[in-house]
Amino acid sequence: MSVELTGLEGKVAVVTGAGRMRSIGRAIAVELARAGCDVVLTGTGRSPERYPDDERAAGWRDIDSVADEVRALGRRATPVVLDVADPDAVDSLAESVHAEYGRVDVVVNNAAAARGPDRVPVVDLPVQVWDQVIAVNLRGTFLLSRRFARMLVAQGEGGSIINISSIGGKSMGANTAAYAASKAAVQALTSSMAKELGAADIRVNAICPGVTRTGRLDDVTPQAWQEYVARNIPLGRAGTPTDVAMTAVFLASDQGAWVSGQAWNVDGGQLTVR
Repeated sequence: MSVELTGLEGKVAVVTGAGRMRSIGRAIAVELARAGCDVVLTGTGRSPERYPDDERAAGWRDIDSVADEVRALGRRATPVVLDVADPDAVDSLAESVHAEYGRVDVVVNNAAAARGPDRVPVVDLPVQVWDQVIAVNLRGTFLLSRRFARMLVAQGEGGSIINISSIGGKSMGANTAAYAASKAAVQALTSSMAKELGAADIRVNAICPGVTRTGRLDDVTPQAWQEYVARNIPLGRAGTPTDVAMTAVFLASDQGAWVSGQAWNVDGGQLTVR
């Protein structure tokens, strides 16, 4: 007997940070479409000069390419360039979603600041770098969650908000202060909103990926990541974007209907704490 995830056919999902070819956001958008959702997907509007070599070689077109993948699965797709930290832009997105689709059912806050100059000791961390990480990872998640929660409450039919956090918000390693603080705060936001929105049958959860094979690993050599995985991950491999995406689809489905307020580690067994 097979187990089928249900409850997503004809639903409308919003997925932020979905434009990169090797990314969790792309995988979530595609798997939600495969499960039956129409998908509004956002990206930063990267210029082609900023694409990595593999995207250039593939003729990648950021969120437009992902939108094409969603449409190829028979679902509607709307790509939107968005600064998630801008409240006016978030309001405009919500109004556009309502005008085009008439509703929202699933919101996935996946947009995140890139690894980079934030990975230094706190004493060397520039304020503007701290502000940028907090703006995208935390402020953006707050703004999207707040605005679309209002829409979900008004609809009166429940729904699911899924925040992509990180095990880094639990392990809180050295030289990751801005990232770790932002992701720990996303987990706190998740918990508070789950308690507030439960009476409206709106579930709010966080997914905390571990080492996942995305473009964000490109700043460290493959050999260094292999050594890290061998030392730290009991299942012996890095995750794939689809590993994370399938968890998101479950949380959005009928089968995840009694899960809320959680921060699930999807990390190959690296962390065994909440």
